[in-house]
Order: sequence, then C-alpha cells, then structure tokens
Amino acid sequence: MSIPVRSIVECRSCGAGAPADVHFCPQCSRILALGRHGDYFTFLGVPRRLTLDTALLEQRFRELSRQFHPDYFYNATATERVASLERSAYLNDAYRTLRNPVSRVEYLLSLEGLAVSAPAGIESTAKPKVPASLLQEVFALNEELDAIRERRESGEDPRALGARLETARKPIEEKRDEHERQLEALSARWDATQERATLEALRELMLERNYIHNLLATIEREAAEVSRPLTDR
Repeated sequence: MSIPVRSIVECRSCGAGAPADVHFCPQCSRILALGRHGDYFTFLGVPRRLTLDTALLEQRFRELSRQFHPDYFYNATATERVASLERSAYLNDAYRTLRNPVSRVEYLLSLEGLAVSAPAGIESTAKPKVPASLLQEVFALNEELDAIRERRESGEDPRALGARLETARKPIEEKRDEHERQLEALSARWDATQERATLEALRELMLERNYIHNLLATIEREAAEVSRPLTDR
C-alpha cells in the first residue's frame, strides 16, 4: 500500500507554510487555497478504509460544509472567496464518492494505481473482455437474446417474450448479488490486512461487477423493445 506524503503549501494570505491536509492556516487562521490536498479520505479527516463509519463521514461533511460555506467569506478577500468555493466543491465530490461503497472502492483502487476505468477525459476504445467467471452466463444470455430478437421481429406475443427475458435476467441478478456479498467481504479483508493481493482481487471483482451491470442494461434495452408497440418499431 502506498503511504500518502504530508506535503507543505504556502498560505497566500500570510506566506507561512501549512500542511496540505489542513484547511485553515495555523498562523493567520485564513482559509487555504485548495492546491495540493492529498485525497478524499485525508480531506474529510476520515480513516482510509473501505468499511467507513457513515455517521462519522456525515458528521465531517456537515462540519466542513459550515466552515467552507461561501456566505462566511462574503466580505473576505478575493483569494479567500475563491478558496471557499474550491473547497466546498471538492468537499461535495469527496463526500459523494466516499458515501457510496462501490465508488469508494473504485476511488481507493485509483489511489493505489489499480484504476478500474480510464482516467476522466480519456475514452477507452477497447471492447471490455468477458471475465472468465462469466463466460457461461454470457454465452447463454447472448443465445437467448438472439432468439428473443428473432421472435420479436416475427411478431410473437410480447408477454411471452417478456417472460423469457425475466427468466434470462434471473441468473445475471444472482451473479450481481453474489458479487455484492464478495465486495463486502473483500472490503473488510483489506481494512484488516491492507494487502496488495486483496486490492488486486477487488479490482478483478469490480471489473466483473461492471460487466454484470452492462449485461443487465442490455436486458433492459431488449425489454424496452419488446414492450414497444409494433407501429413504433
């Protein structure tokens, strides 16, 4: 596991040095420009864990929201007003990411150099590879969807096709539920051991989880087509 480095930033109000993980200058007490700020865990002052205390997270969010609120800096310098807006926006991003267990895992993986998705602003053109553990389900689902499309185009009763889609959906949903349980178990294991191997297992699980959600989205699209009136097709 990488260890965050506690860097120093310069206060733009008094010029004193201040740790990058504090929000107000220890010398002049004015709000610091965002600058280098560590990570979401450090910013919110919560442990770098995957099984976070949600009550603590909520408490820290509300405390910092009050401290950074732009209304408190209405008569402050332009530098302080900008700093309050930057920190408020960053706080919202941090809270939104860490309060959700899945995005929390994805964020930690990115911090540890094991990002699940491409960086923001960069589109991946590579087609996602079918995870080995899902090959059987993907093969069976693709065959069933092809058959349903053929029958839909030939005018078969939408209710019968809808029933087939629900049957096809069930094993995929069961896989999704299984992955949610595994995600909880691996998250707890990482908090206890902080082993790299556990992070790598989490990354593989997240890749599989994303693929499962893509499969469910494909079923939803086909269900929409089945329920659409013939005159709209």
